[in-house]
Amino acid sequence: MAFNLAWRLFKHEARRGELTIILLAIILAVASVLSLSLFSERLQQALTDRSAEFIAADSQLRARAPVDPLWIEEASKYNLSTAFQLSTRSMVFAGDELALSDVRAVDAAYPLKGSVKLADIPFGEGIVTSQSVPAGEVWADSRLMQVLALNIGDEVEVGEAKLKVTQILSEIPDAGFSVFNTDPTLLMNQLDIEQTKITGPGSRVRYKYYFTGEPSDLDDYYNWLRPQMNREVHRWTSIEDDESAIGNSIARAEEFFLLASLLAIVLAAVSIAVAAQRFSQRHFDPVAIMKTLGAGKSMVRTIYLIQISFITLLGIVLGSIVGYLIQQAVAVGLQGQVEVALNTWYWRPLGIAVFTGVTCALLFSLYPLLQLFSVPPLRVLRRDISSTVSSKVLQFALSGGAVFLLMWVYSGNLKISGILFAGGIVLVASLLLMTHVLIIVGRKLGSGSMGAWTLAWARIRRRAMGNSVQLISFAITIMLLLVVLVMRNDLVKQWRDQLPEGTPNYFVANITEAQKEGLKEHFTANNVSYEKFYPVARGRFVAINDDKVRTDVTKEGEEAANDGRQGLGREANLSWTTVLQSGNEIVDGKWHDNWQEGEPVPLSVETEIAGRLNIELGDTLTFNLGSEIINAEVTSMRKVNWQTLQPNFFFVLHPKAMENFSATYITSFNLDESRKNEIAALMAPFASVTLFDVDARINQVREIIDQVSMAVEFILILVLVAGSLVLVAQVQASMDERLEELAILRTLGLKGISIRFSVINEFFIIGGVAGLMAALANEFSLYLLQTLVFQMPFSLHFEYWIIAPLVGALVVGLLGALSCWRLLSLNTAHLLRKMV
Repeated sequence: MAFNLAWRLFKHEARRGELTIILLAIILAVASVLSLSLFSERLQQALTDRSAEFIAADSQLRARAPVDPLWIEEASKYNLSTAFQLSTRSMVFAGDELALSDVRAVDAAYPLKGSVKLADIPFGEGIVTSQSVPAGEVWADSRLMQVLALNIGDEVEVGEAKLKVTQILSEIPDAGFSVFNTDPTLLMNQLDIEQTKITGPGSRVRYKYYFTGEPSDLDDYYNWLRPQMNREVHRWTSIEDDESAIGNSIARAEEFFLLASLLAIVLAAVSIAVAAQRFSQRHFDPVAIMKTLGAGKSMVRTIYLIQISFITLLGIVLGSIVGYLIQQAVAVGLQGQVEVALNTWYWRPLGIAVFTGVTCALLFSLYPLLQLFSVPPLRVLRRDISSTVSSKVLQFALSGGAVFLLMWVYSGNLKISGILFAGGIVLVASLLLMTHVLIIVGRKLGSGSMGAWTLAWARIRRRAMGNSVQLISFAITIMLLLVVLVMRNDLVKQWRDQLPEGTPNYFVANITEAQKEGLKEHFTANNVSYEKFYPVARGRFVAINDDKVRTDVTKEGEEAANDGRQGLGREANLSWTTVLQSGNEIVDGKWHDNWQEGEPVPLSVETEIAGRLNIELGDTLTFNLGSEIINAEVTSMRKVNWQTLQPNFFFVLHPKAMENFSATYITSFNLDESRKNEIAALMAPFASVTLFDVDARINQVREIIDQVSMAVEFILILVLVAGSLVLVAQVQASMDERLEELAILRTLGLKGISIRFSVINEFFIIGGVAGLMAALANEFSLYLLQTLVFQMPFSLHFEYWIIAPLVGALVVGLLGALSCWRLLSLNTAHLLRKMV
């Protein structure tokens, strides 16, 4: 019987439009969460696939010794594709010329992601090839062709093998971003590596095993592999572990997508909470009538729980369809500009959307339903009686618990969820205080002559509880939109600042002191913009306070090298200057520009390497540069921005330490794309210096950053649309009460224009206060997000302290006016009839 009554009531109210608000709220919740989540998942997958090109695979296993062949065989059982690369530094000879080179031996499957590019001439435009290096041949990059004066068809000696140069290597996908990787590259077939004999005792060989496949298969394989790995020998990496500019950009973009989706869930929850409250209030009279006619509390409970279930189910179905269509339309619209995997479906966003709809509908409806179930039959005679349940603590506990649960379940990130939730609590507490202030102000300003502003303040005072709920809803919505907007602006700005226009796309190393001034004059004469010349020396870090550190130089010295404190495990690039480099910040100690003769030679150390090696201020570090031993005292710690492509250093000495040392220099310059064919002639007078081209890398980074930035723009638009719909739902929630007020005021003879302006002014006041409080709470949330999650510098956004109240007043006032316009245009008779 209860089911039949619930179904008949559902159909009856559906025809009358009574279910519209809560149904639209559930549709909005499900659609916004599904569209944002599904679009984010597809976008992240596309960006991850694209970014995987920078490591030539989805994941890599790096090793300092060959791994057990069974490990690679096991990968095939997990449906993974594999490839292999061996790399080492070795001298390459061509006639009387020689050069230390980065020799890489690969198999036919390399690369699994990305492409190898070949050029017709040194430093020419790269063309993608699907070929692999044949046995007996090598591909030399432009620098090696230049240094060894090679031509296609020449032979080079690599160890004990003679191999033929058949192609000019322009680009390999996993070349890396370090500007100090100055050795030219030679690509060869792995079948030729044995005859070269360059991997024997004393050599330093790195082994890379590449893997691609489904993320779940990669995770399962890694879980199988991890117990067998040796931390000192093996390292598993993926694009998520990439600490380069592109790796950090992708990581922060994914955090932003997660943040935006979390905010969509909160917005959806707010809209359902507002709609559920209105649904409950509109059914006080029907429940009172049912109880008067003999219906028990259990029957009323069953009827409305079934009805809420009908609404929730319908809302989830329609919301899923709408959400899918929205994200599909956005993805298709972006197809030519942003890579989105349209042919891939993810079940997790659908599950999250359904879970959001069900959780919001049940938990946010629970308190209003408890109020509804407790309505006494006496309300039939006394309509001022509403409900016997009035515990606001219960309401806030249920609502807050639902929001936090949804955020945590969706993100799996307790930190982001906690930060946003804490920001919301601070805002709600501040707004409750502000509501009391408004009541006091309204009591003073709401008395006197019946003007538009007086009526507005009087209504704010009279509807204190209803206005406090609306104020909180408006402010939370505006705050969440501000958080997304500001984070988007700051992220995109930071990405753009990494590679501004004019970023150097060529680096020149191994410049001698004698060549330095001549190269500067040469660049100036040829209208080439160049950067600062940095002195560089390669030295081995050997001791801290005379306590030897591990150096890990060769395989046969491995056991001895493991004695002592942890070291770099490789040579360090040292520089010296008295001028602090841009992008560097002293965070502890003092910079050494005021050093005095007789004091210990000062040294500045980068903070991360200092933490890793347990270096502290006052420590004396020892470096070995050939036959020279240099001791220097740590006098400062520097924070370095590694996201720029300028040279940066772990260790920066005072020039006094290097006064007896012959320096070489490194610099960079920018050459426009239209002048790229001039590069060989430009550098011909300085054939002994090392030139390397990062233009292709910069273009790849810029392309991905542009795509990420555009995707962030559309994520922002989706959140703004969701926020706007929530604001409309909040305004609609107060229509019934406003109908009664308007009817009374019209009956008392108040002019329509005064009523109209009083309503608009009320929304202006609420919107302005909500905007101001949202701007303040926004700063609190941004501080926590930027410093704890995104690792970005925080700064106050004073402009939003003015913009948010103005925009809040304008938007809420406009929405209020538009939503109430139909009511405001009705005459007294129509208003009275609608009340009956």
